[in-house]
Amino acid sequence: MEWGETMRITKEYDERRSEILDAAERLFHKKGYDKCTVNDILKEVAIAKGTFYYYFKSKEEVMDAIVSRYTDIVITRAEEMLKKDDISPEEKLIHAFMAMGINDAFDSNVLKEVNKTENALFHEKTLNQIVTAMAPVLVKVIEEGSEKKVWSCRYPLQYMQIFLAASLTLTDKGIFELDDNSQMKIIAALISMLEKMLDVPEDFFISYLCRTKGECKKVGKISKKRAQDWV
Repeated sequence: MEWGETMRITKEYDERRSEILDAAERLFHKKGYDKCTVNDILKEVAIAKGTFYYYFKSKEEVMDAIVSRYTDIVITRAEEMLKKDDISPEEKLIHAFMAMGINDAFDSNVLKEVNKTENALFHEKTLNQIVTAMAPVLVKVIEEGSEKKVWSCRYPLQYMQIFLAASLTLTDKGIFELDDNSQMKIIAALISMLEKMLDVPEDFFISYLCRTKGECKKVGKISKKRAQDWV
């Protein structure tokens, strides 16, 4: 088989697979994941059951692929930041966390669907994929900071897994209904936890942003001193 023919077949495979994912995503929005069936997807795409199972083993595998499309956006953002040689480990870590903004990476309809009670499995898989994929990315930043004596971290991978799981869960309004005041306390506590994990002084990251970005007013809202005043 010639190279051009191979490329055409690959393109056709990718296009059909994307069509199935797009259709399934629309149906998950409309009917909910649990109520949507493989037959619904077949009708939406107008394909035979055998064609569906050529691309996916199950409806759950389709869901995994949809979630992966969005988590890939988050990981790509973070990895692009790590490639920059002209910024410090502190800034890389801060921007890596900012890259995880799920509200920006996910279509608003997808996010709403993920947060529905009946889509708990969908929600769980989203969090699982982000933690699993993002932790090793953050470890690279942690190790760079340790080599440059910016901080010290005894368990880089495990600490990042704990921090990601805690931050993604506790700040997720689909799991916890928090008012703005309560959410700011959670964020302040998470920053405090991260500073302890990296063995750096209190308000290390807040102070860094103030020194380098002049963002004191913005980040002051989540400083731990302010959080202590709220308690």
